[in-house]
Amino acid sequence: MDPSLEVLALLVLAALFAGFVDAVVGGGGLVLLPALVLGLPGAEPVQVLATNKLASVCGTTTSSITYYRRVKPDARTFLPLMVLAFAGSLLGAFAASHIPRSAFDPLVLVVLVLVGGYVLLRPAIGDVTTLRFSGHRHTAVAMAAGFVIGGYDGAIGPGTGSFFVFALVGLLGYSFLEASAKAKMANWATNLAALVVFVPQDAVLWRTGLVVGAANLVGSYVGARTAVARGGGFVRVFFLLVVTGFVVRLGGQVLGVW
Repeated sequence: MDPSLEVLALLVLAALFAGFVDAVVGGGGLVLLPALVLGLPGAEPVQVLATNKLASVCGTTTSSITYYRRVKPDARTFLPLMVLAFAGSLLGAFAASHIPRSAFDPLVLVVLVLVGGYVLLRPAIGDVTTLRFSGHRHTAVAMAAGFVIGGYDGAIGPGTGSFFVFALVGLLGYSFLEASAKAKMANWATNLAALVVFVPQDAVLWRTGLVVGAANLVGSYVGARTAVARGGGFVRVFFLLVVTGFVVRLGGQVLGVW
């Protein structure tokens, strides 16, 4: 089941890039999950998903720590967000085997087009933090977003970090940099929740997952440091590039191009 050294080397390169992308705006699954599908042709779908989650939790752990130390996000927002994201991801992971992927692709594609268009047409969004809610309403909106996006991550996965970033920017009014910091913490929680489901099923390919996870960790560290150093403008541009990549990929799947 383990890949050859040549294939493993290519997976490591994919994981490095995926970690960088994921740490900046999310969307590392757009790179790593297809790479694992190609590199592990003999694996069951659940094994690919579980191994991807192991690699992702390695990356989101280091990027979360890096963001926490350098951005110092408010725990009153990210802790409730993490808890509900964890719960949503648990339910999503349990439901994953009962939901056809084809049912989600067209809907996710429409959402991504709307998200990308909204950010593109509003160049000032995410430049600075201007919160739209306060007190309990702010917490409630964050928790609702965490639960819904967490459920998506447990069931489907790719793009979760980008959806968290957009929810925090578009719904709650955070800057892109602050949103990325909180998004990574929530994404760490959803990855961990999925592993809680997948590990007892013996679905994780541990040797491959740990090697790829180490590479993902390095890429995530570099990505988080780069995002903090370059600021919100860099994160915004990267966000639009990643969303465009998702639209192209999902659009091709829906239209049968690939």
